[in-house]
Amino acid sequence: MTDTKAFNLTIDEQKIAWLCIDVPNEKMNTLQAAFASDMEQVFAEIEQDKSTIKGLILHSGKPDNFVAGADVRMLDACRTSEEAQALAQKGQEMFQKLADLPFPVVAAIHGPCLGGGLELALACDYRVCSDDDKTRIGLPEVQLGLLPGSGGTQRLPRLIGLLPSLDMILTGKQLRAKKAKKLGVVDACVPQTILLDVAKQLLEKNKKAKHKASTKEKLMANTGLGRKVIFEQAAKKTEQKARGNYPATTAILDVIRYGLEKGLSKGLEYEAKRFGELVMTPESKALRSIFFATTEMKKEHGGDAEPLVVKRVGVLGGGLMGAGIAHVSVAKAKVPVRIKDVSNDGVLNALNYNFKLFDKQRKRRIVSKAQLQAKMNQISGGTDFTTFNQLDVVIEAVFEDLNLKQQMVADIEQHAKAETIFATNTSSLPIGQIAEKAARPENVVGLHYFSPVEKMPLVEVIPHEGTSDQTISTVVELARKQGKTPIVVKDQAGFYVNRILAPYMNEAAQVLLTGEPIEQLDNALLNAGFPVGPITLLDEVGVDIGAKIMPILVKELGPRFQGPDVFDTLLNDGRKGRKSGKGFYTYKGKEKKVDKTVYQLLNLKPEAKLAEAEIAMRCILPMLNEAVRCLDEGIIRSPRDGDIGAIFGIGFPPFLGGPFRYMDQIGIAKLVEMMNEHAAKYGDRFAPCDGLLTRASVGESFYSSES
Repeated sequence: MTDTKAFNLTIDEQKIAWLCIDVPNEKMNTLQAAFASDMEQVFAEIEQDKSTIKGLILHSGKPDNFVAGADVRMLDACRTSEEAQALAQKGQEMFQKLADLPFPVVAAIHGPCLGGGLELALACDYRVCSDDDKTRIGLPEVQLGLLPGSGGTQRLPRLIGLLPSLDMILTGKQLRAKKAKKLGVVDACVPQTILLDVAKQLLEKNKKAKHKASTKEKLMANTGLGRKVIFEQAAKKTEQKARGNYPATTAILDVIRYGLEKGLSKGLEYEAKRFGELVMTPESKALRSIFFATTEMKKEHGGDAEPLVVKRVGVLGGGLMGAGIAHVSVAKAKVPVRIKDVSNDGVLNALNYNFKLFDKQRKRRIVSKAQLQAKMNQISGGTDFTTFNQLDVVIEAVFEDLNLKQQMVADIEQHAKAETIFATNTSSLPIGQIAEKAARPENVVGLHYFSPVEKMPLVEVIPHEGTSDQTISTVVELARKQGKTPIVVKDQAGFYVNRILAPYMNEAAQVLLTGEPIEQLDNALLNAGFPVGPITLLDEVGVDIGAKIMPILVKELGPRFQGPDVFDTLLNDGRKGRKSGKGFYTYKGKEKKVDKTVYQLLNLKPEAKLAEAEIAMRCILPMLNEAVRCLDEGIIRSPRDGDIGAIFGIGFPPFLGGPFRYMDQIGIAKLVEMMNEHAAKYGDRFAPCDGLLTRASVGESFYSSES
């Protein structure tokens, strides 16, 4: 008999109740509002046998996940904060019933146990989890602009103490099994094979006892002063990061504090209320749209053909990019890598870089010494093409030089298999030109990673006119296995991310040349929600790289990409940025400070004249304008890809949802008006592009109001 319920209860001969969670027709268990009636039925069944049941064990019917959270789609259906509040209250009531059962309840966790899944487990008396690498425990709601709404803000601090729970809830970080045990989130961490046996032993050992309040909780509840200090520190730290752009962080602090002062039931009431309010904020809507977009993108191939299986990868060039690409291939995609460099030093450099990254994981106990060794054994290298005839994809990360890259294509076509894909990690050269002399141009594709590769989540996949569909699908799939979010973009200078970044950086330079202080400029964009300021970014990327890319963009796309002429002045003074120890800032170890001598070099007298919001808007408007051009020229396939590309590629403020959602939020007609005002004030580079004018005249937005 097939059961279509998500929750199924059985009671064994020893009078232990087993509650299996298995959402029909879904790979992942997620909690949905419709399950409330299932749970009501479960509680009714328990009620009949209440006096004889010795305990309840909650487990998942899925092979690799416990409960991955509540179904986020429910929130988009809410039209008012009251509706969203009611959803949270429903979850709270269900979990409270579980907590109130007269016998011990154990959650047996294997795989992701996140958000509502962890809140469900927290309502149990005990938690035991598998020590498997798939097991992840956390409350990631803050990443969707929300707070845990089914008891998480109240139960976690009472279980593990205030400090560690603030850390978990404010960052949304996911714990591995051993760390969860160390913090006391779970009571035991065991091999998956004995998970249910250990859950049963926990019940038998604790027949009478429900969990008593821990001393940690009592201590915390008693010292108002200690608590005040902790909250003040947390608020300060959070504000430095959020800069007033993420209302969920203040709400989290508020709700946890309120619950500790007023008690659990008042705390739950307030949690549900604030949850409802957050669901309706534009910030949460924008962050949820990113979540939906990335989920959707995981299902796409990028091309119509089936991808080839990639078993071995080659990397040309052992520099920073090459080493990073090798790292994500071994660590995430789990394929062996062969590195080729012109010198043995280059290969050693890449191996050393990888060893350091794996060793960091060993120190944090994420990998053992043996695992580190095994991973390092997956990376080999040399100065010749040994074993290149066994590789499926070769990724090139050498200097930005067209002749050199064409030579690489020829070398690979000579030394590798006929079907080996050649992917070039160029940031500015058109792929069509790199493939111009190729014997098998259908195997050549662009794969543009961002630095540092192991941290930056985006990859631009750039087919040229002749790239085969299978090549596109294969590298999209490989990038995804490397832990990246790939977007497919058209082959034109600057592709998408650098093309929208260039006008933003140029405008920042224009503002600088009016005498605005460097730190004022950087701060304005940090406060607007960017991860680094534009001047810091130029120093990080390298002034020399900026000097190389700009003429290419001007040549291919026209004079609007011509920025102010400061690169040569800086480079002649030996200022390449962080890598040379000085650019706009000077660098000593980790310390960086504005180099005041830059002002003299550029003949400037620093003086803050513009408001921060005005500086930020001046830099952002040209970026928005260029994003629209990219969409209309088919550089990106959709506004969704444009939003994800900007957020993951350059850290466009996530709470705005990306350039296209942000333009919709402002309103296209209003945006055109703003651009025209800026054009009158600062010059034609602000004139709105045709695509914006047309949309404004017919009242069209980038997304329909439903999506």
